[in-house]
Amino acid sequence: MVEHSSIGSVLPAANSPVAIRRRAWREFKDRAARYGVALGGVSVIFAIVLIFFYLLFVVMPLFGGAEIETEAEYRMSDNTVVHVALNEYNDVAFSADSSGYIHFFDAHSGKGISSPVLPFHEDAVVSSFSKGDFSTGVMAYGLNDGQALVFKREYKISYLDDKRQITPLITYPLGETLLNLAAQGEALALLSVQSNDEQTTLVGLTKNNTLTVLGLVREEDFMDEDVFTIEEKRSEVQLPEDENITHMQLDIDQRELYLVDDGGFLTYYDISDISQPRLIQKIKAVPSGVDVTAFEFLAGGISILVGRSDGQIDQWFPLRDQDNNYTLHNVRHFKNQNAAIVELAPEYSRKGFLALNAEGQLGIYHTAAERTLLVEPLLDNANAIMGISPRANGLLTLSDDGKAVLTTLDNEHPEVSWHSLWQEVWYESRDKPEYIWQSSSASNDFEPKFSLSPLTFGTIKAAFYAMMVAVPLAIMGAIYTAYFMSPKMRTLVKPTIEIMEALPTVILGFLAGLWLAPIVEGNLPGVFSILVMLPIMTILTAYLWTKLPASFRESIPDGWEAAILVPVVVLVGFVSMIMSPTFELWLFNGDMPRWLDDIGVGFDQRNSLVVGLVMGFAVIPTIFSITEDAIFGVPKHLTIGSLALGATPWQTLTRVVLLTASPGIFSAVMIGLGRAVGETMIVLMATGNTPIMDFNIFEGFRALSANIAVEMPEAEVASTHYRVLFLAALVLFMATFVFNTVAEVVRQRLRVKYSSL
Repeated sequence: MVEHSSIGSVLPAANSPVAIRRRAWREFKDRAARYGVALGGVSVIFAIVLIFFYLLFVVMPLFGGAEIETEAEYRMSDNTVVHVALNEYNDVAFSADSSGYIHFFDAHSGKGISSPVLPFHEDAVVSSFSKGDFSTGVMAYGLNDGQALVFKREYKISYLDDKRQITPLITYPLGETLLNLAAQGEALALLSVQSNDEQTTLVGLTKNNTLTVLGLVREEDFMDEDVFTIEEKRSEVQLPEDENITHMQLDIDQRELYLVDDGGFLTYYDISDISQPRLIQKIKAVPSGVDVTAFEFLAGGISILVGRSDGQIDQWFPLRDQDNNYTLHNVRHFKNQNAAIVELAPEYSRKGFLALNAEGQLGIYHTAAERTLLVEPLLDNANAIMGISPRANGLLTLSDDGKAVLTTLDNEHPEVSWHSLWQEVWYESRDKPEYIWQSSSASNDFEPKFSLSPLTFGTIKAAFYAMMVAVPLAIMGAIYTAYFMSPKMRTLVKPTIEIMEALPTVILGFLAGLWLAPIVEGNLPGVFSILVMLPIMTILTAYLWTKLPASFRESIPDGWEAAILVPVVVLVGFVSMIMSPTFELWLFNGDMPRWLDDIGVGFDQRNSLVVGLVMGFAVIPTIFSITEDAIFGVPKHLTIGSLALGATPWQTLTRVVLLTASPGIFSAVMIGLGRAVGETMIVLMATGNTPIMDFNIFEGFRALSANIAVEMPEAEVASTHYRVLFLAALVLFMATFVFNTVAEVVRQRLRVKYSSL
C-alpha cells in the first residue's frame, strides 16, 4: 500500500535554502512596497508644494511697489519750457517753450536732433500754450492777436541694417494757416485744444474774460484723403470780470470744459453743442485757504485731478443725479504729500498718475486701486515740468534752470491692491462703488476691473446649490443602501451610482447648457412641482405601504421595498412636467420667467438652478460612495448588540451606526464640496458667466475656475491680467487646502470621540 505524503512534507524546512530565499524575497517586496508608497506620498506632497510656490512666484510681482532710478542728467538751455514729452522708447524727447520755440533732442544726452520752425508771422508774440491730450500729441500756441496755431508731434520709424531709426517731425492737422480764435483780436491768456481725425476744438480765454469756443469739423474728400474741407462752429461766453481763471481743460472727446479760478471754484460746461455751451455746475473744489495748484485730466478724459496747495490730490468725475443730469463728485483723494502739488503727469493708458510737489518729491499713484506706490525725493529745484513716456516706464523732468533728469520707472502692476481685489471700487462713470470683474473692453478709455469678490462669490454660490442637491440625496441614499437594502440589490445599485462618476463633466455641462436649461426655462412650475411633490409622494407611498395586507408586504423580499418608489418617482416627474403649462397659466399668467422679472427677481436661462441640478448630479457619486462605505464598514457586532438590547433598527442607525460612521460621512461631504468648488466645465457651460454678486437662484454667476479657463488663453504672459488669473488659481488652491485641512481635523476628532463605541 502506498502512503500519501502529508502537506508538511511538501513544504521546505524552515531553515532550508529555499525557505530562506522565499523569506528574503518576501521581505524585499515588503520593503519595496513600503518605500514605494512612502516615496509616492512624499512625491505628491512635493508636487503640491511646488505648485503652491510656482503660483506664489507668478503672483508676488503684483504687490510690489514702484521704483525709480536716475538714468541720465544733463544741462539744457534755461528757456522757460512749458511742455516736455518722451517717445515710447524713451530715447527721443520734445520740448516747447513759452516763446514758441520747439526742440527735439536725445533724451539720454540732451543732444539736439531737430528744431522745426513753426509758421508764425513776423510780429507774432506767444501768449499761451496748450498741450492737448498727452496721448494724441496735438498742441497749440495762442498769440497776443487772438490767433492760434495747431500742430502735432509725431515720430516716423524706419529700419536701416536692422537698426531702428526714429525721425521726429511736426505736422499740422488743420494746415499751417493760423486760426482766428478771438474775434476782437485780443490776446489769448489761456488756451485748450483737443483734436482727432474728425474734429478739432479750441477754447481760448482773453484778457477781458471772454471765453471763445471754436469747433472745426474736418471732412475729407471721398477720392483723396489729402483734400478736405473744414466746417467751422463758434460761440462766446462772457465770464464775470472779477473771476480770475487760473486753469482750463477740455476733455479728449471735446464735450466737456472745466475752468478753475483763484478762489478754488471749479466750473463745469457742456460744449457738446459748440454753438450753445451750457453751464452744468459750479462747485467749490477746495476748502477756504487752500488753492488749486495743478489741474489735469486722467487717461480717458473722464476724471479730473486737482492738485492742491496743501499737498492733497483729489479725483473728480461727473455722475448722473436723480434728474438724469450730470454733476461732479469728489470720488477719492490722496494725502501722501505735505507740500503744494506743482505738476501732474497722468499715464497714457492706465488710471495712474505722477505728482511733483514744491519740495521736489515725486509721488506715483493709481486711482482705482487707491494705491500710493511711491513718494520719494526727485529734484532739488521743484520749479520743473514732467513728461512721462507712453509706456509709463520713463520720466523726463526739465527744471527752469535748464537741468534735465531722465528717470527710469518700474511700475508694472499698479492696478492691483487689496482694495481693488476684494473691496468695492468706485470706477469712472459708475454711480456707486461696486464689485466688478471686467478684464477687457473695446473702449479706448477702458479701465481694467480685477475684483475677485464676484468670482469667489460665484464659486461659493455654485458649490452651495450643488451641495443642496447632492448632500441629502447622496447621504440618504447611502444610508438606505448600506443599512436597509438587500445585498443583491446593493450589488446592482452601488456600482451603478459609482459609475456615474466616470461621466465626463464636459458632457454634463454640454447637456446642461443646451438641453436642460431650455427645458427648465420652459417648465419652471413643473420643476418646482417635482421638488415639492416628490418628498410628499414618497412619504405618502411609505404610509400606504404600511396599510397594505401583511401577506402582500411579506411577499416582497426584505430590502427590495425601495423598488416600489421607482414608478412613483417616474409618475411624479411625468405628471409635473405635463401639468407645468397649466400651472404656469393659472399662477403666472402663462410666463413664469416674465412674472419673476416683474416682481424684481431676475431670470437667466442658464442659471444657478441648472448648475445646482447638474453639478449636484456630478457630485452625488463621490459623496454616496464614501458615505456608503463608511456606514457599511461599521462593525456588525455594534449593530447586532444594539438590536439585541432592544433598540429598533432606526434607533440603532441614528445612535450607533451614524455616529460611528460620522468621520467617513464628514469626509465624504468635504470631498464633495472640494469637487464642487473646483468644478470648471459644468459651471463654464451651464451659466451665463456673468460675474455678479447676487444669490438669486434664477441668475448665473462666474466661478474662479471657469474664469481661469475662459481668460487664460487670451491673457498676455506676465501682464497684470495674467498674474491676477494666477492669483485666482492661488485663491482656489488655498480654499481647497483649507477645506481639506478642516475636514481632516474634524474627522480625526470625530474618530477619537466615537472610537469607544
